Amino acid sequence: MKSSNTTGLVVGKFAPFHSGHHHLLACAYASMDKLVVMLYDAPDCTNVPLVVRAHWIHAAFGRAVVIEGHNPPPRGVWNEYTMRQHEDFVKKLVGLHDITHVYSGEAYGERLALALGAEHVLVEKIFGELPLSATSLRRNPMLYQQYVQENVYGDLVKYGDTTL
Repeated sequence: MKSSNTTGLVVGKFAPFHSGHHHLLACAYASMDKLVVMLYDAPDCTNVPLVVRAHWIHAAFGRAVVIEGHNPPPRGVWNEYTMRQHEDFVKKLVGLHDITHVYSGEAYGERLALALGAEHVLVEKIFGELPLSATSLRRNPMLYQQYVQENVYGDLVKYGDTTL
C-alpha cells in the first residue's frame, strides 16, 4: 500500500530496458505516490540514444517522471571520488523531487539513498537460473530477446545494438 507523499527513485542506463528493469520499476511504481526514473547517457555502451531509452520507460510507466541524465561523470574506476561525482550528478538532476526511497537491485543503492537522505529498497531479482543483465543482453541479444519488449528489440536492431 502506498504511503503518503512518497517518491521513489530508480537510476540506470536502461541499455537496454529489459524485464529485470521492468520488475524493479514496477515494484517502485506500485509502492510510491510518485516514481522518478533517471537515465544516464551511455554512448560508450549503446548506440540507442538517450531520448529513445527514455521513451521505453514512458511507454511502460506513463505516470513516471523520466529524467535524462546528459553528460554524466565518467564510469569505470569506482573509488570514493568517482562515487561522490555520481551522487552529486544524481542529486543535481533529481533535486526538485523530494526523494524518499531509492529502489535498486544492487548494493550501490544503499549509498545513493544515504546521499539523498532516503531509504534504500533492495528489490529481489526474479530471473531464476538465467543471470540477466543489460551487459549480457548487449553481448548476446538473440539469447536474451525474450526479456525485452518488442519496441525495445526493434530499437536495438534499428540502432545497431544487435548482431543480426
